Order: sequence, then C-alpha cells, then structure tokens
Amino acid sequence: MKILADIFTFLVASMHVGIMVLEIFFWSHPIGQKIFAMTPEVAELSEVLAMNQGLYNGFLAAGLFWGLISNRTDIKVFFLACVLVAGIFGGITAKTSIVFTQGLPALIALVLVLSGAKNKS
Repeated sequence: MKILADIFTFLVASMHVGIMVLEIFFWSHPIGQKIFAMTPEVAELSEVLAMNQGLYNGFLAAGLFWGLISNRTDIKVFFLACVLVAGIFGGITAKTSIVFTQGLPALIALVLVLSGAKNKS
C-alpha cells in the first residue's frame, strides 16, 4: 500500500510542477492560452496573477516531494490536504473540472497515504 501511496503522491507532486511551469512560463504563450482557454488579451491582463498562482503550486509540489524524501506521513497528509482543498475551491470558484483534475488525484493519494499509515500501526 505504501508504494502505491507514494506513486500517487509523486504523480500529484509532478502534476503541480507542470502546473507551476505552465502558469509561470507559458501563461501568455499560445500553449498556455490553449490549455487554459484564454484569449491573448486575458492572458496578458492576468499574467502576474498566474505567476503568483504558479509559485504556490510549486510550493505544494515541494512539500509533497519533501514528504516523499523524508518519508514523513504527516507532511504528505498536510500537503495532499492542501491540494485537495485547492482543487475543491478551484472547482467551485474557477472551473468545475479542477475538482477532478486536481482534487480527485489528491484525494486518492491522501486515502492511500492514510490507509498505509493505518496499516503500519
């Protein structure tokens, strides 16, 4: 169970590195505009906000990698819970699909991490 939990945690962390790169470096690029369904004008007006969002996604990824490297369940649980809350909030406030693309993988990883911790006791 721990291996599966770590795989899912790694995937969530890697996904947030990808989101960070998109938001910081490709927001105003045609790739970012296509992925986020934006016009060049909207991308330009929101570029600084997107970079800030990207930085926060990088922090989430760093925390998840820290949890994996240190093998600390508490750190993994904290950062996976943060990603889950961000996914739910994003789904409510920005785009419904965020619940599934960000929140659901975090929920699966969180359940696996907690199940592994419970089995360890």
